[in-house]
Amino acid sequence: MKFQGITGGFTEANVEALAVAVFKGEKAASAELKELDKLTGGLIAEVMKAEEFKGDAGQTALLRFAAKGAVKATRLLLVGVGDKAEYRSHSVAALAGTATRYLRKRNVKSFALLPRSGVSAVEAAQQTVCGAITSQFEIDKYKTKDKNNKAVTSVVVCIDGSKPADLKTGISRGQAIGDSMNLTRDLANEPANILPPAEMAKRAAAMAKEVGLKCEILDEAKMTKMGMGSLMSVSYGSAQPAKMIVLKYTPAKSTAKKGEMLALVGKGITFDTGGISLKPGENMDAMKYDMSGGATVIGAMRAIALLKPTVPVLGVVAAVENMPDGAASRPSDVVTAMNGKTIEILNTDAEGRLVLADAVAYAEKQGATQIIDMATLTGAVIIALGDQNTGIMGNDQKFIAAIIACGKDCGEGFWQLPVSAEYSKQIRSDIADIKNIGPRGKAGTIMGAVFIQEFIDKAKWAHLDIAGTAWADGARPHQAKGPTGVAIRTLLNLVEKSQ
Repeated sequence: MKFQGITGGFTEANVEALAVAVFKGEKAASAELKELDKLTGGLIAEVMKAEEFKGDAGQTALLRFAAKGAVKATRLLLVGVGDKAEYRSHSVAALAGTATRYLRKRNVKSFALLPRSGVSAVEAAQQTVCGAITSQFEIDKYKTKDKNNKAVTSVVVCIDGSKPADLKTGISRGQAIGDSMNLTRDLANEPANILPPAEMAKRAAAMAKEVGLKCEILDEAKMTKMGMGSLMSVSYGSAQPAKMIVLKYTPAKSTAKKGEMLALVGKGITFDTGGISLKPGENMDAMKYDMSGGATVIGAMRAIALLKPTVPVLGVVAAVENMPDGAASRPSDVVTAMNGKTIEILNTDAEGRLVLADAVAYAEKQGATQIIDMATLTGAVIIALGDQNTGIMGNDQKFIAAIIACGKDCGEGFWQLPVSAEYSKQIRSDIADIKNIGPRGKAGTIMGAVFIQEFIDKAKWAHLDIAGTAWADGARPHQAKGPTGVAIRTLLNLVEKSQ
């Protein structure tokens, strides 16, 4: 997609259509809509009076301009953004996405958007571009017919009175974030036969080379030598070798306090059968998305490399396939993790926490003082929070609060669940240090978190359970069905605020 920023002259843009944000209950006579209403011959007032368009979030109405030649565009799209008091910077991304998807269906190739937000020009342009890019992602990559080949190729964002340099900066940032989110979504959508751990590592390495990240891929021999018995226990049943992907961003000049470093750690289970504790066959196909946490780390690290914050960031992805062959781990097996703790495996389908155990321990050994792990870890979080909020837990309240606040800025919801010594007692094992599940049917999401916590030594730590938010079961006005790229914007916001 091509993007352009203009500082005025919205109705003069050389595009096929214009799109404008409209607030709930707004009248056609308002300052921003008055000229447009006149150019449509009063159609805005007409559809509002008839209550065909009320400005509800995601609502759309396509109108024709009355006088030929008065504007270069032939159509005007009204996009509802809801109550003005609730209109935020992230609302602009949804606005742009809604406009892009609506106009694309009507084979419109170019449009100009008037976002009418109260945020800075940089932020408004960034959100417009990011929303437009992510809105065009579809899951039909492998279709040979009936594929959605329509696309908007050019978007003009108009911020009245802004500086061209600010628009340029915002557009560049929006492209970096939007393309990185789509990289994550593309990885999460890939079938397991196309994206085994080795291929995931190969793509991460190629991305790192493209954007200037340092990349190291640890193979099974190296992980075994380092004592990663917990992670390796998941890989034993698969013909596909496990890989640990390590991505490192080092700023030219760091503003971080001496010795401080943030690590992003992701669960990269490229397919999860459950192992010997085999999952039911129904809906098992969805388990290709079980590497969404790892994909999130890869996408976030790409954006970090392009945005160039002044703090160091480490990305670690544990890429493993969980299969049930003769070499697979059995319920009752005991393994030893990198930090020396012994684990009784009672359910091989609780494998995500096993790979994360060694991944977070490795991140801390590499010098991480703050660790955020993310994983499609438990079905329990979907029961508790649905698809609206990501579960968050951790060992430092200030750190958790900062992540929640950054998510709120981006329109991403996080809901904190407790972790405490009383919960940790419930994963104590009779024959080993800990077991990989807690009491049946009780606090499943929290049990996963307190297990991972056992492998954190001194670092501030937060765990994001994205099982309910990493995949959308249906399309939204601004977004296709499928992987969402959740948490990337939050992580980037957190990184940039820590500068």
